[in-house]
Parts: sequence; structure tokens; C-alpha cells
Amino acid sequence: MKKLLLLSAIALVTIGVKAQDDKSKRPSPPAKVTETIASGAVITIDYSQPAVKGREIGKEIAPYGKVWRTGANEATVFEVSKDVKIGAGPGGNAEYTGKPLPAGKYGLFTIPGKDEWVIIFNKVPGQWGAYKYAEADDALRIKVKSGKAPQFTERMTFTVEKSGKVTLLWGNTAVDFTVQ
Repeated sequence: MKKLLLLSAIALVTIGVKAQDDKSKRPSPPAKVTETIASGAVITIDYSQPAVKGREIGKEIAPYGKVWRTGANEATVFEVSKDVKIGAGPGGNAEYTGKPLPAGKYGLFTIPGKDEWVIIFNKVPGQWGAYKYAEADDALRIKVKSGKAPQFTERMTFTVEKSGKVTLLWGNTAVDFTVQ
């Protein structure tokens, strides 16, 4: 009888752990975008999609002026298969165009702002949130202009075009940078 109870308990724990591992059941589900850009580099962005849910971006979620994990749950992971140059994109700050970023995996953080966002590629990709984020581990930072999205996007979404244009769409906000 004790053996049967022990086996039942182990089975329940195993089922519970498996259910917790199912990230698709999270309130901010996982998403991934992969694209081979014109230069031949493969860009992969692995992230979780928080929803606006009637909240105000910059105040109630992704507060302006504070480092944000650029998503939910684990920090977003940005991966490039080759050395690339990161630019501010159309209408961006020319001072930051074409900064080198070596091939590898990075934690993608941002500092949102009303008119300008700081895009941060951090050398520590496996973080939960931004709780242990350290600026000393940044590989690259660029400033980009934010703009109005073509349409409202409830769940934060990344797009990557073959041209190397990366866009974060969320609510009525669009933030672009380029990878070449």
C-alpha cells in the first residue's frame, strides 16, 4: 500500500511539473521569429508576448525610463548567426547607425521612452526578467525613435524582414532597428 501511495505521489508531481513546463499556458505565451536576412545572417528572437489588457504602455507596463526585459517571463533572447551591424533604422539617430554586434545570443532589453527607446543587447541571455540585469554586461546599446504602429497590436510582437528591419509592435507603438 505504501508503495502504491508513493508511486501515485511521484506521478502527480511529475504531471504537475510537466504542466508548469507548458509555456503556451502562460498569460504571456511564448513566441519566436526567425529570418535569414539579405546578408545571410539568421536572426532569431525568442520572447514572451505580454498583452496590453487596457493598460498604458510607459506607465502601468514597460515603464518609461526603466530597463525592461522587452517581453514577459524570461528575458527576450536575440540571436544572430554571424557578426552584424545594428542600426537605428528609418528616421533613427544617425549617430548609432552601424554599430558592430558579434554572432551569438543576447538578452534583449529596452529602456522605453515616449519618443525614443534604448535597445540593449546584453551578454547574459538566460535571465528571468530584468532583476539581475547589469549594464556592465551590455554588448551594445543604440537609441531609436519610436513611432505609431500601423494598427493596434494587443500582444507584443516582433517582426523581422529580409532587409534586416526588426520591428517591435505593441499597442499603438512601433520601434524599429536594422540588422545588416
